[in-house]
Amino acid sequence: MNLTISQAIRDELHQHAADEAPNECCGVIVFKDGTAERYVRGTNKLASPYRYELEIDPEVWFLEDDGYDLAVFHSHPETEPRPSKTDRELAGLWSGKPFLIYGLALRELRAWKIARDEVEEIELLD
Repeated sequence: MNLTISQAIRDELHQHAADEAPNECCGVIVFKDGTAERYVRGTNKLASPYRYELEIDPEVWFLEDDGYDLAVFHSHPETEPRPSKTDRELAGLWSGKPFLIYGLALRELRAWKIARDEVEEIELLD
């Protein structure tokens, strides 16, 4: 599996992470056939540099009914974009679905499939 994310959407992800630093930001990336169509900013209800709780317009979730795939996105302001223990523990409903993390300090975006005990990287294309 691989995902395609344009530079324009990568720039949006970077900007959101920079705007929210030193806290983590979060949102949803909307995909169609493996290609990112857009990014929908969410709010980190926890306003924390170490954890996030995604708050987003509930209408976004209904895009799946229209044939879109959704991927949760969040930033790691100071650390590498690798799933933390907390990320793995909170995978919940997103277990096995694409999950993207942006390392702001490193300016690096990576994608993962996360389950509590298993993490698999997904290749990202431009």
